[in-house]
Amino acid sequence: MTQSSTATDAPVLEIRGLKADYGYGENRVHALRGVDLTLHEGEVLGLAGESGCGKSTLVYAATRLLPPPGLISGGRVMYHPRDGEPVDLLQLGDRELRANRWEDTALVFQGAMNSLNPVYRIGRQITDAISAHRPDWGRARREERARELMTLVGIDPARLRDFPHQLSGGMRQRVMIAMALALEPRVLIMDEPTTALDVVMQRQIVEEIVELRKKLGFAVVFITHDVSLLIEIADRIAIMYAGEIVEEGTAESLYRAPRHPYTQGLLRSFPPLHGPRRAMTGIAGSPPDLQALPAGCRYAPRCPFVMDRCRTDVPALTPTDVPDDGPERRVACWLHSDPDVRVPVELGMSALRF
Repeated sequence: MTQSSTATDAPVLEIRGLKADYGYGENRVHALRGVDLTLHEGEVLGLAGESGCGKSTLVYAATRLLPPPGLISGGRVMYHPRDGEPVDLLQLGDRELRANRWEDTALVFQGAMNSLNPVYRIGRQITDAISAHRPDWGRARREERARELMTLVGIDPARLRDFPHQLSGGMRQRVMIAMALALEPRVLIMDEPTTALDVVMQRQIVEEIVELRKKLGFAVVFITHDVSLLIEIADRIAIMYAGEIVEEGTAESLYRAPRHPYTQGLLRSFPPLHGPRRAMTGIAGSPPDLQALPAGCRYAPRCPFVMDRCRTDVPALTPTDVPDDGPERRVACWLHSDPDVRVPVELGMSALRF
C-alpha cells in the first residue's frame, strides 16, 4: 500500500455540510446530505462506493459543475490558497470561479472521448486552455508548454496534431490528465479515470498519476467504485453510501480492519491481493431509493448486524471507540458509536485481516 511522502496536515480543500438535490419542489431527490470531507496538501484521497451513492455528485457540486437539474442547497467548500485567507468556492463570482478552475483545481472527467472536442486537434485544445489563463503567453510559449505536457504523460509530442478519434482510449485519458496539469493546479479531481480502460492500461494510468503526484506535489481526489484500486494508491479513503460518508480513515486501516459493515462488504467483493484464497461475497439487496430512504441507518435493510436502534436512529459520522483507532478514523455506525453496544467479533480488529 502506498503512503504519500508529500502529504501534510495542512488542508487545501474543506467540504462542510454540503447538500445537493436533483429536481425541485416536493419531488426533488436529496443526493447529498450534509457531507463533510477534508483534502490535505499533497495527499491522495480516495472516494469509493456503489454506483449512485453520490461520488460524482459530490465533486461536481464542490466545483460548481453540477449540471441541471442539480442544485446545491447548502454547505461550504473552502479552498485554502498558499497565501491569504480561505475562500468559499460556492460564494465566488463567475470571474473568480473561472480563475480558480484549472489554476487551483482541475478535473479529469470519466469519459475522455466525451470531454475532448472531436473537431479540434489535441494541440489546439491544450493551448486554448492555457491561453484562457495565460493571455500574456505568446503562441510559441503555449505550444512549447503543450509539448512539455505530452512528454510528461508519456505521449510523443508529434501527436498534438492528431484528432481525438486517432488516439487510443488510454492516450485520450493521458491527454485529459495533461490538460488538467497544464497550469500546475494544487488539487486534481479524477472522476473514475480508468473505468473504460482495460486492466493493463488502468495500471499504467494509475502508476503515471502516482509518479506525477510525487513529481509535482498536487493533491488528488480519486473517485472509483473499485476499493482494491484505492488501497494501492490512496493515503486516505472515504466510503459513501446513499449520499453520505459512512466511513473514513487511512487506506491501510480500512483494509486491515473495516469498521462499517458496508465497507466490509465492499472489501469482500474482490479477491485478496496476497495470502490464501477466500470466497468472494456480494452485498445483499440493492442501494436505497433516494426518494424513499429507510428510517434510521440507510444501510440497515442490507446490514447483517442490524439492531433495533439502527431502524429508527441515524448514526453520526464520529471517531470510533476502538482504542487503536486515531481521531482521523470515523464511522457512522451504532456498532462503534454506542458504548453500550458490543462490537461483533466479525468486525473486530483480529477478524478482518484481508
